Amino acid sequence: MTVEQVVQKWIEQFIIKHNLCPFAKVPFQKDRIRYVVFEGKQLEQAGQIVHQELLLLGTTSTSFETSLLIFPNILEDFEDYLDFLAWANEVLTVLKLEGVLQLASFHPDYQFEGTQKMEAQNYTNRSPYPILHLLKEEQVEFAVKAFPNTQKIPEQNIQTMDKLGTAQLQQIWHSFFKD
Repeated sequence: MTVEQVVQKWIEQFIIKHNLCPFAKVPFQKDRIRYVVFEGKQLEQAGQIVHQELLLLGTTSTSFETSLLIFPNILEDFEDYLDFLAWANEVLTVLKLEGVLQLASFHPDYQFEGTQKMEAQNYTNRSPYPILHLLKEEQVEFAVKAFPNTQKIPEQNIQTMDKLGTAQLQQIWHSFFKD
């Protein structure tokens, strides 16, 4: 499978199947997600991709609602990834795109502060590869209006992950990389 196919499988068979993001189904089914796979290993080039994609999504009319920037060969270390995410948020500010775009973060080793590495709730933000998710604020606002009680989503996601349990989550996780 290609990197893009693995990520699509993760979205369909994990995010949508377990309703971790009630807003993901429509853009996924309507093919309105842009997948940008950066195969390189140079941080500077990865940064250029982020900059370009922020400008594309934030300043031009596009047929897609959201972008997933996928980094299969770089940012494996979660702390390095968090530094890169902080930098990307700074770029968002410098480009004056706050309020236009927002970033969501996903990583294979995602760990919420105050949790143990293998706690089930960390899987809500775990992905097959390091990913920056760029979202148009107007799409987020539209989705929030259509879905009542969005503040309950994180709690519901934690409950879903706890019900599945770490052993089953690890099994599901390994299935993403199989044809």
